[in-house]
Amino acid sequence: MNSSEQQEPRRFSPSMIAWIASTCALIGLAAVYFTSSRPDNAVTRIGAETAERSVGPAADSAKSGMMAFIRKPTPTAVPEFKFTDGDGKEMTLADFKGKTVLLNLWATWCGPCREEMPGLDRLQAELGGDNFEVVALSLDRGGIKASQRFLDQINVKSLATYVDATGKASKPLRVIGMPTTLLIDVDGREIGRLVGPAEWDSSDAKKLIKTALQ
Repeated sequence: MNSSEQQEPRRFSPSMIAWIASTCALIGLAAVYFTSSRPDNAVTRIGAETAERSVGPAADSAKSGMMAFIRKPTPTAVPEFKFTDGDGKEMTLADFKGKTVLLNLWATWCGPCREEMPGLDRLQAELGGDNFEVVALSLDRGGIKASQRFLDQINVKSLATYVDATGKASKPLRVIGMPTTLLIDVDGREIGRLVGPAEWDSSDAKKLIKTALQ
């Protein structure tokens, strides 16, 4: 048969496509309802058993967010960038050389950033000192005033104010979203990073920091 004699594939009208889609959706919903409504269904039992087994280190890491921490195979140098402290003094990470640094990039308009800030403050209060510091770097365009106002509102006691109102730090650091937190060794090299919120005062987080301090 010549190609010109071949029948064209059947085309469905928009109304027919909509009917097929709605029918499939109804079938799916019915299946879900039937399965979940059975008191002895296997899905429910498996889910319950999994929940019961989800205890211990793995579950704790998942809850704290530490499972999202990605460690580099080999620590790599952190690109240079500039920012200011709460007094407007220009700084770079070189000012923290000799310390292990937890660099947290945040902004006042970032909900998850705001939620994890108290934990970062508690981490700094407990472990901060000559060998370690949490550097919470605000990329808020509102600058020092906006950042400091928020830190005051949540009663931050231990974190210093650091700001990059230009947001330029995000490019060399390859920040794809906030919050992003980098763990940096005493030589200014990135050990690893975590994209997203975490409980930075959790036992898992403190274990990570203490391991880096060794």
